[in-house]
Amino acid sequence: MSSSAENGRKGGQPAMATPPVVSSQAWEAARQQLLVKEKALTRARDALAAERRRMPWMAVEKAYAFEGPAGKLSLLDLFDGRRQLIVYRAFFEPGVFGWPEHACRGCSMVADQVAHVAHLNARDTTLVFVSRAPQADIARLKAHMGWQMPWFTITDSFDADFGVDEWHGTNVFYRDGERVFRTYFINNRGDEQMGGTWNYLDMTPLGRQELWEDSPEGYPQTPTYKWWNWHDSYTADAPPDKKWVEVSDAGEAAFRKEHKE
Repeated sequence: MSSSAENGRKGGQPAMATPPVVSSQAWEAARQQLLVKEKALTRARDALAAERRRMPWMAVEKAYAFEGPAGKLSLLDLFDGRRQLIVYRAFFEPGVFGWPEHACRGCSMVADQVAHVAHLNARDTTLVFVSRAPQADIARLKAHMGWQMPWFTITDSFDADFGVDEWHGTNVFYRDGERVFRTYFINNRGDEQMGGTWNYLDMTPLGRQELWEDSPEGYPQTPTYKWWNWHDSYTADAPPDKKWVEVSDAGEAAFRKEHKE
């Protein structure tokens, strides 16, 4: 019997049917066997993201209005000058369990996982949360929970029109000048993966914008790793740091080798 099973019984819990304990050689062999499937999953995820970048777009013809810390904004304003916009509908409003001290537990879990938005901004992408709560309540909640993402108030039928009036969900939009297009939507268990920079970028029409990606002709792409920076050090149109380029060259070579296997 494994020690974990013994401890489970001593603690008054049912014994767990834990895996066998093996030698380091056998453990490494098992890891390598599983790694084959993990690599296949990674390739499949990359291929799915490439297909997502080729999804048809839907023109957004209706004007939508939101409230922000500085007043009224349009959907176009939420882009904050960038080409891509990711909008997560969080349930924080009267009638939601936890109001007014807290937002929905599930939506709060998503908010807790959101990475620093500077990395998305560096890829011409804006992430925002939207709810029906007034701005004063949103500001209080963000301060209490330590959340930093932009968060706006829905004032019209945006939530109903984009499938997030009765359940959470993430919509993706693209801006071409003054025109706005809906490019993707994900909800239910799909939202479990949201929060990380890569998962957000993978659902956008432009993707991660790195050279290795299978993207339509003419899409923006830069060398792998080179655009990465500390979240407080991104500057508009600045070339990659020379020292970081040197360090990342080795990583990029390993990346290319990995993708050939």
